[in-house]
Amino acid sequence: MRKSGTADPSRVGSVADVDWNFQLAEQLDWHWREQLRPRLDGLTDAEYRWEPVPGAWNVRPRGTGTAPIGVGAGEFTLDYALPQPVPPPVTTIAWRLGHIIVGVLGMRVASHFGGPPFDYDSHRYPGDAATALAQLDAAYAGWIAGVRGLGTDALARPCGPAEGPYAESSMAELVLHINREMLHHGAEIALLRDLYLWHYGSAEASEPSGA
Repeated sequence: MRKSGTADPSRVGSVADVDWNFQLAEQLDWHWREQLRPRLDGLTDAEYRWEPVPGAWNVRPRGTGTAPIGVGAGEFTLDYALPQPVPPPVTTIAWRLGHIIVGVLGMRVASHFGGPPFDYDSHRYPGDAATALAQLDAAYAGWIAGVRGLGTDALARPCGPAEGPYAESSMAELVLHINREMLHHGAEIALLRDLYLWHYGSAEASEPSGA
């Protein structure tokens, strides 16, 4: 007996009838439109750089960082270390947005879709939430437009040398990987917003300890 709400097998088309390019893009874009991006609305500068525990990695004014490495080309740098400490430090919303903008999206748009050069060292990490969200929107727009334009043949081709040891993996595998990255990093940021709200009572209640 078929459970209520499940598809009738006799009415489901073949695998060949599925628009896989659309499905891969839409999995992320639905999440972006309906869940992740609305969850970032109203992000304050206090939340953006709030350090939930001592020793958290953050985006800091140049020369004030305590991590072994500070990457970035502007007035603010991103805390970092090589090799990464064990256990890795807790990171702020600012740090996580920087990672998404550069490492998850920006570098991939540059490598695979003709976007401008992007890397951790040359990126200008902002000290305020509004600029970071503008950077995020631009990076995401470049990525999702590129994915939607791939088509079946391009999804099947190898990623190439930009993906290092995964050069022979298909573009479809890369798209799925980026979907996972956006889902889990977005959830981390949403949790930090919840913790901040419960800690301070409102988004405007306190300046972050890393300011």
